[in-house]
Amino acid sequence: AAEVGPGDIILNTWMYHLVPAGLLFDEAAQSAGATVIPGGVGNTELQAQIIVETGVTSICASTAFFLTLADKVIETYGRDAWKVKTAFLGGEMGDWMATRHRIEADYGVSTWAAYATADLGLVAYEDGGEGYVVHPDRVVQICDPVSGEQLPQGEPGEVVVTARDAGWPMIRFGTGDSALALESNADGSVSRLSALQGRVGAAVKVREIFVYPRVIEEVVIATPGARAAQAVVTRENDRDMIRLSLVLDEGADTAAAEKAASEAFKLHARIRADEVSIVAELAENADLIINQKDG
Repeated sequence: AAEVGPGDIILNTWMYHLVPAGLLFDEAAQSAGATVIPGGVGNTELQAQIIVETGVTSICASTAFFLTLADKVIETYGRDAWKVKTAFLGGEMGDWMATRHRIEADYGVSTWAAYATADLGLVAYEDGGEGYVVHPDRVVQICDPVSGEQLPQGEPGEVVVTARDAGWPMIRFGTGDSALALESNADGSVSRLSALQGRVGAAVKVREIFVYPRVIEEVVIATPGARAAQAVVTRENDRDMIRLSLVLDEGADTAAAEKAASEAFKLHARIRADEVSIVAELAENADLIINQKDG
């Protein structure tokens, strides 16, 4: 889907031991016909040298390590030495999609991601459209995490996966991740999966609607000048209240940011925020949603 194949040289910086990520990427790259350099983690200076001297065109890495490698190459060898065109990145907490957009602009690469777990391997992958296309050898359902019943398209719930593999019979495996179906097959199983909304249990119920941490990430992405955001849920006069706090870049248009944040929250959460305010800062690695309804 990312048009990487014969002629490409991939530096795979995922670990090959104790975790399956390294082998998963290695097998995928080789099946696409690309050459793989098994770099593993660490050894930043050596890996930067390898990128330049072997003509690496694609990198598989965590987002943080990709940035470390890219900066090391440019710092040591100059901008013209950076020839990487494609990056397969691991997801991170916070405004990850906004980070990807910045990486694409700053380093001249296209970024790609997939949804995989240690238990199942690849579940779904990006193809340039919204969300993830489900792997043809996986049956994905979105289910109520309590009853296990399959939910209608568009309603968030737990990602439940069955592997079409007689040698690895995972049947209705509950991943603990939350997402929603963007497109469905005739039997109600998922053909296109949304970005993950968070972990089951991470959502907060507000006026009978579950609000997931992913909603707050979408607010940051959609709000001009926003660096961070947080939602706080309270219970006042027998009504659930949800308030958004935004941290903006210096000089950002406050009114425009408040309006954009409010609209983005309504779009992704399907309810209105009661208040949007601008704050100077939020604690580092602060929770995206804080539930104060019970105290």
